[in-house]
Amino acid sequence: MKLTRTVAETREALEAPRDAGERIGLVPTMGAFHEGHLSLIRAARAESERAVVSLFVNPTQFGTGEDLDRYPRDEARDAAVAEAEGVDLLFAPSAAEIYPPGFDTWIEVGELGEILEGAARPGHFRGVATVCCKLFEVIQPALAYFGRKDAQQVAVVKQVVRDLALPLEIRAMPTVRDGGGLALSSRNRYLSAVDREEALKLPLALAAGVKAYRDGRDAVSVACELLKGIDVDYVTIADLDGPTLAAAVRIGSVRLIDNLRLEEEAT
Repeated sequence: MKLTRTVAETREALEAPRDAGERIGLVPTMGAFHEGHLSLIRAARAESERAVVSLFVNPTQFGTGEDLDRYPRDEARDAAVAEAEGVDLLFAPSAAEIYPPGFDTWIEVGELGEILEGAARPGHFRGVATVCCKLFEVIQPALAYFGRKDAQQVAVVKQVVRDLALPLEIRAMPTVRDGGGLALSSRNRYLSAVDREEALKLPLALAAGVKAYRDGRDAVSVACELLKGIDVDYVTIADLDGPTLAAAVRIGSVRLIDNLRLEEEAT
């Protein structure tokens, strides 16, 4: 596996494979790899001749008072995991490499970026869309892989690719869950044992909401009933690459998001 730090060396490393017509699959990440990330990497390996992973904790998608400083970082571990998974290139730039002095160009995504997570975290999707566009330009993948756990992010990135006619396909992969049904997230490590038990109510509430929807009942009210006693940011149905029951809750100091698409099995 090749590790690159700069835009220039990344482009150079991928020039020959691209000229040879090899399909490049990109998995954009902020590190702290778990099985959710590995599922994306394995999909990229299966569908591409070159699997590229970016490892960059993007400061522009964190708001004031959010967990940028304490976001889990272990590059050595992540690099070892990526190599073991057969990643061909790991791009791990600094913030200054992605946002050099004088950087002042941003991708605004409109209404989709202002609801739900966009309302709770103003500017979040501007940061997501901008860094994704930069990664797409540097790496020029044929395919890019994202997890459906972040359903609004998937919808935003798909909109950006569609609206700007970018020459790649976004692959949205199923949410990976632990044995209790909790969607895997790098932030789950912040949960205490007691908090984790409380957090398990989130996937159960969403599953109950989806069942209610299919039975002709109100999905949101059913889900909210099961989340009583929890600090709920929102529970709603939105078009996030398809009709989706989405929720965000706070368990102690940890903010968790999850969703289930209404036309798919609640698993």
